[in-house]
Amino acid sequence: MCTCCPAWLMISTRIKNSQNPQGLEGTGTKMEDKRYWVGFSLVKGVGAVRLRALLDYFGDARSAWMASAFDLVAAGIGPRLAERIVLARSSIKLDEYMARVEKSNIKVLTWDDPDYPAYLNQIEQPPPVLYVRGEITQEDAWAVAIVGTRGVTAYGRQVTDELATSLAQNGVTMVSGLARGVDAVAHAAVLKAGGRTLAVLGSGVDVIYPPEHRQMAEKIIAQGAIISDYAPGTPPDSTNFPPRNRIISGLSRAVVVVEAGDISGALITAQFANDQGREVFAVPGMIHAPQSKGTNRLLANGAHVYLRPADVLETLDLTRNVERREIRRVVPGNATEAALLQQLGAEPLHVDEIRARLGLPVENISAALTMMELKGMVRQVGGMNYVAVREDSAEYDVGASA
Repeated sequence: MCTCCPAWLMISTRIKNSQNPQGLEGTGTKMEDKRYWVGFSLVKGVGAVRLRALLDYFGDARSAWMASAFDLVAAGIGPRLAERIVLARSSIKLDEYMARVEKSNIKVLTWDDPDYPAYLNQIEQPPPVLYVRGEITQEDAWAVAIVGTRGVTAYGRQVTDELATSLAQNGVTMVSGLARGVDAVAHAAVLKAGGRTLAVLGSGVDVIYPPEHRQMAEKIIAQGAIISDYAPGTPPDSTNFPPRNRIISGLSRAVVVVEAGDISGALITAQFANDQGREVFAVPGMIHAPQSKGTNRLLANGAHVYLRPADVLETLDLTRNVERREIRRVVPGNATEAALLQQLGAEPLHVDEIRARLGLPVENISAALTMMELKGMVRQVGGMNYVAVREDSAEYDVGASA
């Protein structure tokens, strides 16, 4: 997590304000609670393990954030860290922080959010808070990471471009780290092919590094997302990159290491992938080439040999991923969508009639209909009247989806 608070977050360091911390007003709803998760993400030393302990002890993030130093120590937090939390509470205005985050179009996801990547949530100690620019979608559950050396060779470029393009064409999201070399080649190939890509940073999502990749980052935001567990404003630091690699592998079904030297961040990503139960592929290279020493060692230690894109697609059973995406596009994603599909047919039905039949709040119905229209499941035919869009051969297992 962030090792220091951005300058624009520091309001005061007077400990006497700790008994009346800023940003504690609110109803205690889920949205209100999120800012307290964010507050803990800004405190050095509060990671997944300590935050989980606090949540277990106090019941929710708000109560933990408001707790006295004495109660924090009782929850298992050391005295020095408890003092640090109290000091941070007095020096950070969470309302101001959240307003700045929202103004920057940065989304905040926590463990409790339904949009938090489910696959990442399965790893040991997933990041409690993710900052996101762009969109993480259900399609990103089928993702493959491509990583490698910054000093990529012509051979590495060719292999990376071929694999990344193939992933995009097969509807597989590509994950990497926006670094120079293999990462940049992979992102560029996916963007060119019109696919989805996620970039995980070792800095805040508003601090693009390296700076020459800012234009690429904007394109990634439009075709995927920029992600970090470091707070906005956090500068890149050498100590930030190894921990972020666990997110790259955690988001992915497999990690492909294209080129890597004896000492390489890509090898750290591969180790995380092994620990997380992900598949690891390595591209073989000449035994004397420095860029292939790491990948050849991975192969000697049991990694899959990567020779062609089909090696990855077949191992992960992703050869028909495009078809699966089309099926997911027209299958109800939740109980509300399933109920709406039961009511809608070829004859137009007004939203008020739908509400009367289902007994659901009109705002829930309107939101679901908007999403279903984007997915091509329903169509508005004027005057808030809707019809279902079904192919003759389409069958919906509504009961299972509900």
